[in-house]
Amino acid sequence: MRILDWNGLDRPGRIAALARPLLAARIDAARAAGEIVARVRIGGDRALRGFTEEFDRVKLTELTVDRAEFEAARGTLRSEDIAALERAVANARRFHLEQLPSAIDVETEPGVRCQQITRPIVRVGLYVPSGSAPLPSALIMLAVPADIAGCTQRIVCTPPRNDGSVHPAVLVAAQLCGIDTVFKVGGAQAIAALAYGTESIPRVDKIFGPGNAWVTAAKQLIAQDPNGAACDLPAGPSEVMVVADQSARAEFVAADLLAQLEHDPLSQGILVTDSNALARATATEIEAQCTTLSRAKILAQSLASCRCLLVEDIEAAIRVANDYAPEHLILNVREPRRWLDRVVSAGTVFLGPWTAEPLGDYCSGTNHVLPTYGLSRAMSGLSLRDFQKTITVQEVSPAGLKNLGPTAVTLANLEGLDAHAQAVSRRLRILRRPQEATDQMRLPKVGS
Repeated sequence: MRILDWNGLDRPGRIAALARPLLAARIDAARAAGEIVARVRIGGDRALRGFTEEFDRVKLTELTVDRAEFEAARGTLRSEDIAALERAVANARRFHLEQLPSAIDVETEPGVRCQQITRPIVRVGLYVPSGSAPLPSALIMLAVPADIAGCTQRIVCTPPRNDGSVHPAVLVAAQLCGIDTVFKVGGAQAIAALAYGTESIPRVDKIFGPGNAWVTAAKQLIAQDPNGAACDLPAGPSEVMVVADQSARAEFVAADLLAQLEHDPLSQGILVTDSNALARATATEIEAQCTTLSRAKILAQSLASCRCLLVEDIEAAIRVANDYAPEHLILNVREPRRWLDRVVSAGTVFLGPWTAEPLGDYCSGTNHVLPTYGLSRAMSGLSLRDFQKTITVQEVSPAGLKNLGPTAVTLANLEGLDAHAQAVSRRLRILRRPQEATDQMRLPKVGS
């Protein structure tokens, strides 16, 4: 881990110190994803089986996980594995239930009633990547809020393993979330299948879930197509920033950095501290802990983007954090809640020395699908609202129109939109006719 003196860096140096790893494969991934999407739209299931054989090295006759595989999955897991999955689901449900929106129903002025009602996105596709590790936690983070939101169709796609099966932990997590429809399809081809539908996989309205550069490129492609599907936030490599003072244990700081760095060669971890002693101790700890970890090859690459920034105080560290806008922000300092109000850009925040980052990844209850690559400056992590849509409603009585209508006419004329003005003024003329106005006033009042 390189240690840099923040105060000694000029502006270009500071920009370089906070730079993310370059996603050099983006252009190539976009081109390849476009070809895959086009072939799936034309070839359907046949194209999916071909891509599964090409990319996953598995020849499948059936894309659907059958009942027998679902039933066998639970028996292959230890009781403590199942209990951990159950607890993660329960905590996710508890947290996301609190996000249910309240209805809005207000009379903005007499005779003018405005409402906001909520409806679920009916058909959602949940993409659960596999890659170098199974991710049942990703399924939980998607399936639980989709269920609470009322999405009636929840379709899961996940890549098969070398033997053509889906990892049992993913299937058990699906069962615990009430899902029994899982397809053995991964990559950009899964995104295309969910967006446009095939003989086996139904078309959905919105697609959720992280993935590699090809998955992200496919999601961006189909989201731009009016005939495609909406998508959740774009996913990039994992990242964590730890803000720590001299009270922090280097052992904990190093462990939290490595927890994210082991995800991907392009993952990034940054320590920001006002303690030179902690910086040096953390660098030593990272080196020592790496020798005990199984994903050494990935860590050897991701550590190239790991660095420590020495700042004058924690207030300066918070400014650096807001500038970087991390996916995960850990405040491992004395009185961490004191600094929370200063945080304006982060996907999720961990307070204090005992709030290990993986708790948020797995089981605290918050959602781990978060904005990366600086997008937390303007975007939020996944929540219940992403699986719902709001619809506004307005209802105006004759008296309300008589009072408010002239304002609409004035504004329409101000914009030069005379058809807008006439849609209101024609009604106002009717209301000015004595008998018709009297008849109209006898109609039921708004909201009765």
